[in-house]
Amino acid sequence: MRAVVQRVSCARVEIGGEVTGAVERGLLVFLGVGRGDDEKHGEYLAEKVAHLRIFEDAEERMNLSVLDVDGGVLVISQFTLYGDCRKGRRPSFIAAMEPGEADRLYRSFVEALRRFTPKVCEGVFQAHMHVSLVNDGPVTILLDSGRSF
Repeated sequence: MRAVVQRVSCARVEIGGEVTGAVERGLLVFLGVGRGDDEKHGEYLAEKVAHLRIFEDAEERMNLSVLDVDGGVLVISQFTLYGDCRKGRRPSFIAAMEPGEADRLYRSFVEALRRFTPKVCEGVFQAHMHVSLVNDGPVTILLDSGRSF
C-alpha cells in the first residue's frame, strides 16, 4: 500500500455536491492498494499514520501525532498512486490491485485506523470526488508498506 499523508488545517471531500467527509486540524490520507498487498500492510500503515509525529509541540518541533493533538483523519482511496509513467505518456495502472479486493483492503485500513481514533472519515471508493484542503506547513509525507516488510 502507498499513502500520501498531508498535515492539514482543514480538508473535505464532496461527491455530487454533497460533503461526505471533513476534518479540521488533522491529516488527509490518500491511500492506494497495490497487487500483493494484504491486511498486514494496512495494519502497518494505519499504525504508522496514527503515530506519525508531524505536528509541532510547544518548541515548534515535529514531536506530536494526530492522536496527541486530538485531530481527525480524512481517508481517500487513490489507485492512481500506482500509476507508472516511465514508459510513454499515458500512466499504466497494472500495479494497482483489482477494484473488488482493493475496496476490501481499503476498508480494512480504515477500520485499523479507527482502532486508534474514532475521528476518521472517508470518501467513497471508486467515486468521482472533489477533495479540497489547506496543507499546513506544508507537510507531506509518502509512506509505502512494501518497503517496510
